[in-house]
Amino acid sequence: MATFFGEVLTSYSRAVEEEDDEDLDENEEDEQIRRELEEKREVHLHWSPEVSEFLRSGNKLQCSDFILAVGHNAARFLSVYVLTSANWDTVGHASVWNERSRAVTGQTSEESACVFYRNKENPSVLICQVICYIAEDQLFQWTEKVFDCLQHRELNVTVLSDSSVADYKAADYLCTSSAPFLRSLHTANFSGQPVCQSLEQPNIITGLPAAVLNHCQVHRISTVVYQCYSDVMGPDSVTMETYKPALSKLGKSVQLDSSPSTDVLRKFVKPTDIQSNLYI
Repeated sequence: MATFFGEVLTSYSRAVEEEDDEDLDENEEDEQIRRELEEKREVHLHWSPEVSEFLRSGNKLQCSDFILAVGHNAARFLSVYVLTSANWDTVGHASVWNERSRAVTGQTSEESACVFYRNKENPSVLICQVICYIAEDQLFQWTEKVFDCLQHRELNVTVLSDSSVADYKAADYLCTSSAPFLRSLHTANFSGQPVCQSLEQPNIITGLPAAVLNHCQVHRISTVVYQCYSDVMGPDSVTMETYKPALSKLGKSVQLDSSPSTDVLRKFVKPTDIQSNLYI
């Protein structure tokens, strides 16, 4: 603003000052909301008292074989063919909160959708079942936190993963019509022979299996992912059996129940769960 004598005076706008204050308050409020959401979306591991004490002492779990099952059919395959024996202890679970998974405070491991089991006779064998959704921004921290608890030396990782045959890209329709079927991907340090052919391009692995495979490739951990393509969305016995060859090479580390009882199958496979997704 200029006076009569040409002197320039600084003019302050009260309206501008109030707008700046409002913007500052909004930015602080947005930042607080962002921090609260980040805290809420943090992945938490809850181990048994014995394991927690062991990890607090600066130790890592001695693990020769880590089997990760992601998806309803993969997880329930382990429930039907492996975990039915009394040789497994529940040693922990992970709680995840996001737009599709709601972790509940005080939730027990049996109620969790991400549970860890350890073999009683061979404590170096660890199993994890994941049937909850893990968001993209949570994949890295889930993988980092879990593998930070494991001894990497001589560790072998086997990942079983569910996928829809509708997501499988192939020039030959006859290949997709033979669902369910397995495809594999492995790290450079994997020295074994996969039980099925490799996943063909341009198909990719996504989600938690991809995050684990990437982590293990970087840290030079022997890892193989077996992805089962099925035309059934819900758990069904035919899709579950497709995973059997994937664990057959683990030998004595994991004992498979070759003929689970009808009661066990009925517990994990319900007729209402069976639904084709071939045309979805």
